[in-house]
Amino acid sequence: MERRTPICTAAVFSILAGVVAWHVPVVAQGQSLVLENFQAKETDGFPSLWDHENQRSQSKGREAYKIQSENGANFLSAKDAGQRIKKKKIDWDPKAYPILTWRWRLNKATAGNEPLAAVYASLDTDLLFIPVFTKYVWSESKPDGTVTEGGMFSGSEIVVQTGTKEVGQWFEERVNVYEDFKRIHKHEPAEKAWGISIIAAPGVEIDFGPLIAVSAK
Repeated sequence: MERRTPICTAAVFSILAGVVAWHVPVVAQGQSLVLENFQAKETDGFPSLWDHENQRSQSKGREAYKIQSENGANFLSAKDAGQRIKKKKIDWDPKAYPILTWRWRLNKATAGNEPLAAVYASLDTDLLFIPVFTKYVWSESKPDGTVTEGGMFSGSEIVVQTGTKEVGQWFEERVNVYEDFKRIHKHEPAEKAWGISIIAAPGVEIDFGPLIAVSAK
């Protein structure tokens, strides 16, 4: 598992305001694939081409997840969500682009939430066409690197960020989703990934930057 890196907020947005350096130069070299950059949104601010996990709670989800902009950089803001949203049918070959990167920033957390937030990488489906995923979490208290095996209806969890002290600080994560999938599930993923998902716990306010898949070369 790759290590995450704290980022100076001012430096992040200074770079983004200039050349949108989170993804453009690398894409031009064919070394990465932008899975989501939060540029497209619907009239209420909800990200385009994203779905709700539970269709019965669409109104709450649409209110909780909004694309916002700061110093010229777009990101997804999640406030008191308590539910997952997903983006599927992505043309993503996880073997060619095994490294998943993203940035996130915790703004508020209430005690007792575990995890605070998570990013799901769904690289395959099972025999019932249910997504098989690895869940990368920001934990309130579990140490970095903690792995929790998944059950029949839940994916395995890997803690990549922990604690609530550094509120307002952007962190960058880099995880090898391809190797994690093989190690946990004991087989190769599908040639095309099912998609990605995001969740933030109730009472949590957290921002997500672009999600980008990078080649290992």
